[in-house]
Amino acid sequence: MGHAMVDMIADYYESLPSLPRVSPDVQPGFLRGALPPNAPEQPESFEAVMADVRDKLMPGVVHWQGVPDSSTRGKPSSSSAAAVGWRLAGLVRADSPSFFAYFPSNYSFPAALADMWSSVLGMVGFSWAAGPVATELEMAMMDWLADLCGLPPAFKCNGGAGPGGGVIQGTTSEAVVVALLAARARALAGRPVADRLKLVAYSSDQAHSCFKKACMIAGMDHVRLLPASAEHDWALQPEALKAAIEADVAAGLIPCFVMASVGTTSSCAVDPVAQLAAAAAGSGAWFHVDAAYAGSAALLPEHRHHFAGLGAVDSYSFNPHKWLLTNFDCCCMWVADSGPLKEALSLTPVFLRAAAGNSLDYKDWQIPLGRKFRSLKLYFLLRMYGAEKLRSYLRHHIALAGAFAQQVAADPRFELAAPQRFGLVCFRLRGVPREVNAALLAALNASGRLFLIHTELGGAYTLRLAVGAATSQLEHVQAAWAAVSAAADQVLAEHGVAAAAAAAAGKEVAAAGAGSGAGARS
Repeated sequence: MGHAMVDMIADYYESLPSLPRVSPDVQPGFLRGALPPNAPEQPESFEAVMADVRDKLMPGVVHWQGVPDSSTRGKPSSSSAAAVGWRLAGLVRADSPSFFAYFPSNYSFPAALADMWSSVLGMVGFSWAAGPVATELEMAMMDWLADLCGLPPAFKCNGGAGPGGGVIQGTTSEAVVVALLAARARALAGRPVADRLKLVAYSSDQAHSCFKKACMIAGMDHVRLLPASAEHDWALQPEALKAAIEADVAAGLIPCFVMASVGTTSSCAVDPVAQLAAAAAGSGAWFHVDAAYAGSAALLPEHRHHFAGLGAVDSYSFNPHKWLLTNFDCCCMWVADSGPLKEALSLTPVFLRAAAGNSLDYKDWQIPLGRKFRSLKLYFLLRMYGAEKLRSYLRHHIALAGAFAQQVAADPRFELAAPQRFGLVCFRLRGVPREVNAALLAALNASGRLFLIHTELGGAYTLRLAVGAATSQLEHVQAAWAAVSAAADQVLAEHGVAAAAAAAAGKEVAAAGAGSGAGARS
């Protein structure tokens, strides 16, 4: 497939001098009827995808690229797309199967091939006129994903009919900034400029650091990081949010932005979105949900309960470039109403005004003007894997994490610091000083056979094992546990009596909780 793609790239460059048009003769909506309304359930062939690229997508391409210098052009080789076979087993190559540190940053050959083609086209599709196919395919792919994830109808693009829709940002950090700017625009509508100093943003103290960075960028003077605790599995509680909003309103401040998380970075905590949205209702605050890593799990019907309540929020985002085999960068963001987004971000100088208007111009949904043809990666991925294969892939990782969590829970020296969710397991040696758990992590990483990182939960040093590498199998998780167990023996011995006593105490706790699961978590 790679050889075929390179040949097609060469063919494209060869064809540039003889192309009849630079800009396509198409109208808004040209692609909508040409694509199926939903992603396929089963994989489709590379040849079929590329045939549709040629026949359905390429007619909407604006050819930004000049003719390459003849000294750098080569004639196409004799191979072609039709000569290249396709096997499901060949679709995934991977980072190390023993990389368990950060949340995954998956890639796949279908997405990589799409990236190659997108790079060659070089379209900077900031507006419909600048890249009709980029705009139209993005709307289609965001609707495909919305349906696969069971998202509310308000998030559908519906061919640009609105009022909501989806847009591909680069990262979650960009998505949160964009949502916050929309929130600020909506909160200040009709208010004096001085009220900008009264705006308040709320989230959990477990939220990703992009929340605080977005507040810094937007100039928010009042930022509330509300405490979450082990008692509620590190999820933000609606009572805490409601009390904070009421106190700020009483003080003359203006609630502006609330961010909930589905799958926090430290522990994969799931904030109760529906209850939090109800707590914020009536305050006027924009409600955003960040599911950067865990959002891929919404493809699984058995995990949809984690995403309950999205029908009551203003915006939602997750990153297919984390756990859904899409090369970085690709953050999918949906809004129920794009109006405040455009109010905050629209700026159309005369040289960008198009005769057809700017209702489908994604430049007004993001911070930069320029934008890549990212939707092509999703198009290749969703067609060449099919929805059911992607679900199997996600379930596989969740099962591997569950196997590791069972080993942790069965060992009285250890405790689970949070419930295992999705592909993440948070664990630590029970009842020992933090330097002992730090030594455990250092010993594991020093071996070079695997890679983990740590976080802090309730001030306690906690190790994280995140399953998500494309080639991780049960054997790799079992080897990881064997390494953890052996390193624990070494570290506990090195730290002497205090650690040994703590391990003994752990055995007593585990025995007391046998049959009830009480020994699995502090």
